[in-house]
Amino acid sequence: MKLKQIIFLISTIATLVLLGCVQPSTSTPPASAPTNTETVTPTATITATPTNTPVPQPLSEPVFYEAGNFPEGINPLTGLEVTNPLLLEQPALLVSVPHFPIAARPQSGLSFSPWVFEFLIGEGTTRFLAVFYGEQPFTEMPIVGDCEIRREQFISQGEILGNFIWHDQDEDGIQSLGEKGVGGVCVRLYDENGEIIQKSSSDSNGYYGFNVEAGKSYQVEFVLPPEMTFSPENIGFENKDSDADPENGMTGIVTIKGNNLHLDAGLISSAETKVAGGQVGPVRSGRLLYKHIQNFFQNSCLIFAGAYKDVARELPFCAQVHNDENGAGSMLEIERLLKIGEKNAIIKGSDFNYASNSFSETPPSGGFPASQVDFFISSVNQSQWIYDPLSQNWARYVDNASENPVFTRDTDQLTGRELSFENIIVLFVEHEVLAPRIADMHLQMGQVEKAYLFRDGQAYPIQWSTRATDYEQSTGLRRPITFQDLDRNPIPLRPGQTWIFIATPFSDIGEVGTAHWKIRVYSPEGFGEY
Repeated sequence: MKLKQIIFLISTIATLVLLGCVQPSTSTPPASAPTNTETVTPTATITATPTNTPVPQPLSEPVFYEAGNFPEGINPLTGLEVTNPLLLEQPALLVSVPHFPIAARPQSGLSFSPWVFEFLIGEGTTRFLAVFYGEQPFTEMPIVGDCEIRREQFISQGEILGNFIWHDQDEDGIQSLGEKGVGGVCVRLYDENGEIIQKSSSDSNGYYGFNVEAGKSYQVEFVLPPEMTFSPENIGFENKDSDADPENGMTGIVTIKGNNLHLDAGLISSAETKVAGGQVGPVRSGRLLYKHIQNFFQNSCLIFAGAYKDVARELPFCAQVHNDENGAGSMLEIERLLKIGEKNAIIKGSDFNYASNSFSETPPSGGFPASQVDFFISSVNQSQWIYDPLSQNWARYVDNASENPVFTRDTDQLTGRELSFENIIVLFVEHEVLAPRIADMHLQMGQVEKAYLFRDGQAYPIQWSTRATDYEQSTGLRRPITFQDLDRNPIPLRPGQTWIFIATPFSDIGEVGTAHWKIRVYSPEGFGEY
């Protein structure tokens, strides 16, 4: 037993002797507390509030990867380490995924896609092209806690205390690659007198949080779900460890000096969450835009379900999916998707490099506040992205394809988890209508146009470029589209996933309220209805 554990045990025993078995008060949470409450009797109770103040652990160094210079095992499309570096040697798979008709929703597999492109396919309608690279999708049955999974949006009202509850599959107390969050875990906030002042639970991705006051001290209790145990505490870096006492689920006392998003809990469970089989999609027809994206993802494989004759002859053939008659598109078995990727890698090889953009956990300077981004494509095609300060991601909300829209949190059918992306990028791209519902979008080599980047609750006017770099000129190989600041320097993305919306050059973008942005996307003349 470590010295600090012995000291903590002696301190806890002494506290129990002095205080006795006193149950904390269950005072009513203040009005600013989250509305979610516990729905079952907790499996453990606390008889006394530990008085230990944890010794601060160091934080890991902020991630920064320069374009073209990525360490081995880092995905150049996300800036994140991968579980299997060999997958980085397989070229990207590009899958055409519908957003219309509404029967296609929720789509399956988008949470595994480093980049998702959204673009117009007709007057007021859009489609997705999902890029799969570096990680293989799988069906998941997430473990959950005793409380209802938190669905409501967390609204910051000052300082925040929170953050992440995860399934510690290797039981080492460290948030490791591939370990997912646990939703529905009951969480309680105590004041410095040991009184419960707020209750909440984790969302489907494992995040929780409380609004707190600067200068005051608090403790958090994680209520252990049945048939689980807590991970070892305080292993490694503060932002990657578990802070719950394995005996009672309590953290140490924390005095608020600013946002504290490092109070995490690891849960150990023998439950198997990865399920055999599964499908991605649906898969729909090809579009002319795909030829440009396929070109800058060197050696990539384009997967779609048929196309107009004039379009089909322009698209590089790799694999097609039968287009069924229900209108929503056919699902693609994951097993087949993986075999297509393996075959394509054998045929085209690993002579490619997708490291065209930089990544940094530290936001660049020069941004404008942005807490919500609305996309209005038509009265029956709207979406919202709301910034979540707990996960530091953008949560996606979709409408119900009605002229009286109701927005709900978008999910991945493959996992049941809510969709969140770290970056949103709006590209302004010239559209050339060739026939009704057939348009070329000029993302070919040699283009530079304006764009916007949304990350970390900030909006940045930037530009996109497909001009040849020194690498491309010297090797003859393409790299993906690059994102630059207005001085044409690389602008770093936040490590994680990126959603890219391709808008017409005459679409409008701007603030409609404090930190509330709106993009009104106008279709090109003559594009025609979907």
